[in-house]
Amino acid sequence: MKHGADVTTRQIADAAGIAEGTVFRVFDDKQAIIDAVVLRFMDPKPTIAALSAIDTEAPLEHKLLRMVEILRARFQGVTGILTALGIRELPVEMRDAKDLAEIRRGAALAILEPHRDELRVEPETAVHVLRLICFASALPPFGGTRETSSQEIVDVVLHGIAVQSSETKEF
Repeated sequence: MKHGADVTTRQIADAAGIAEGTVFRVFDDKQAIIDAVVLRFMDPKPTIAALSAIDTEAPLEHKLLRMVEILRARFQGVTGILTALGIRELPVEMRDAKDLAEIRRGAALAILEPHRDELRVEPETAVHVLRLICFASALPPFGGTRETSSQEIVDVVLHGIAVQSSETKEF
């Protein structure tokens, strides 16, 4: 991400702590390395595994915090690598990954489903909104805006922005 597509195979080898020639025992050329890196960042399986590992017995707020941390890390990695490389479309191998996206969405839904009675919206809506906020928070800040923490996102999603008073409850 630091050097983008202008990275040299020497820089890649140095970062990996190996000789430059060793790189070419595995990869044909620099583009093959870049393609492998993009596929690694785009692979949803680690995200699915992390979401599935969230403690099912944990309180809702703890689950939301872990979910937000996991989703933000995913989106930061994906947007970071795509931005660094100037990629404007998904690699061919990822274009038909709708099944994996559905599995990832299902893993997030499974976290919230036991808390259905604690939610003002359907779990599906909550997951959709959380993903939108996490994605937006992963984009590079514009105009020097400050970074938003995962806990701030959870607080706003879980408790809203308005003070709960008798007036707001009736509204």
